[in-house]
Amino acid sequence: MDLSNLKPAEGSVKRQGKRVGRGQGSGKGGTATRGHKGAKSRSGYSKKLGFEGGQMPLQRRVPKFGFTNINRIDYQGVNLDTLQELVETKKIKDTVDFETLVELRLARKNELVKILGRGELKAKLTVKAHKFTASAKAAIEAAGGEAVIL
Repeated sequence: MDLSNLKPAEGSVKRQGKRVGRGQGSGKGGTATRGHKGAKSRSGYSKKLGFEGGQMPLQRRVPKFGFTNINRIDYQGVNLDTLQELVETKKIKDTVDFETLVELRLARKNELVKILGRGELKAKLTVKAHKFTASAKAAIEAAGGEAVIL
């Protein structure tokens, strides 16, 4: 190796891209690749979100129907078989509270949690959640645990 065949390491040099508006000699002078006149040639131009060049935008073409209740309360569901699996893998011992569910990524910190009744629960657990289905509550109490509403 000598000075005549030095090269930068593979991937270390990024291509700079075209330098526009730097005079006629660059080949990208004059209009700086923007073409002549019109909104797109001006500085400060920004296309509105969903704009389709004057064609009726998709958002306005698609028919709307139904009703969205802005006061709806959504719960993140956690089933009994999930809780039983966590007991078997020794991730939970005797109590399951909201913080534990967030830690185990079964819910996010701003969500409300509802315990659902799918599967069976063999372990004696104290489960603390925002809501329980009737079957889930019965199954938890049948296993000797308790269901505490937050």
